Amino acid sequence: MSIGDDSGTTFETLRGRNYPAIRQFTIFLENRVGQLLTVVKRFEGTGIRVCALSINDAAECAFVRVLVSDADRGREILERSGLAMIESDLVGVELPEGPQPLLRVCTALLQAELNIIQAYPLIVRPHGKPAVAIMVENIELAMETLRDKGFTIITEGDLEDDPTVDQ
Repeated sequence: MSIGDDSGTTFETLRGRNYPAIRQFTIFLENRVGQLLTVVKRFEGTGIRVCALSINDAAECAFVRVLVSDADRGREILERSGLAMIESDLVGVELPEGPQPLLRVCTALLQAELNIIQAYPLIVRPHGKPAVAIMVENIELAMETLRDKGFTIITEGDLEDDPTVDQ
């Protein structure tokens, strides 16, 4: 078996194909005052913004879920800090105009028989509209379903642009 350049085997990953999911980092923290501040300060001066945040608190630890504007650099910063973390893919979806936009998203996913495992709003507003990050059982089917129903999928590239900065 050859593994050289001429082997015909490509090592392209989903990320190499501009995979449209957004990456979430779940960070495990000791449940003490100031721990979240310590994590957020790691991004100070890097140009990386926290785009979404969720905290699940338990007696001895907390699970901080975060989306950042540059996932690759964000992962490097978190890894260098020595924090225990897990990286997951989420679907970002722009909420449509009209009444009960979240109901429309949930209905579309239900029709595809997809369970929502986690969901939380984005702090930033890609394209100037509200959006949510959703973890589902089957991300590919969820993105296909939402696109087919006319929803706009939010990608990591959408999180990079800072609408508060003149370009």
